[in-house]
Amino acid sequence: MVQPYENGKPRAAIVEIFHKNRKAYGTRKLKFKFKERGLVATRRRIGRIMKEQGLVSTYTIAQYKPNKTACNEATTKNVLDREFEQTESKRFVVSDLTVVSYGSWQ
Repeated sequence: MVQPYENGKPRAAIVEIFHKNRKAYGTRKLKFKFKERGLVATRRRIGRIMKEQGLVSTYTIAQYKPNKTACNEATTKNVLDREFEQTESKRFVVSDLTVVSYGSWQ
């Protein structure tokens, strides 16, 4: 049977479970362990208590990644060369490449 906790108990239980598990548990796993012990607490409450106590899971800390990623900027020729006056209709179409609507794929 699941019972609500008494005042002051959840903080001690959260800190105890957190430190027993090598500081790796977050709110979801702590909630699961609470349920195993027969206690009830929401993830938000557990998160607030963790924040108050200064508990941060080792998995949420940003880690250094030494791999260099390839640059996605391709060099293109300046064909237009700022000559915007056209003799033919729609000879050059200038647009922002981040938003190009083509067909109905999305």
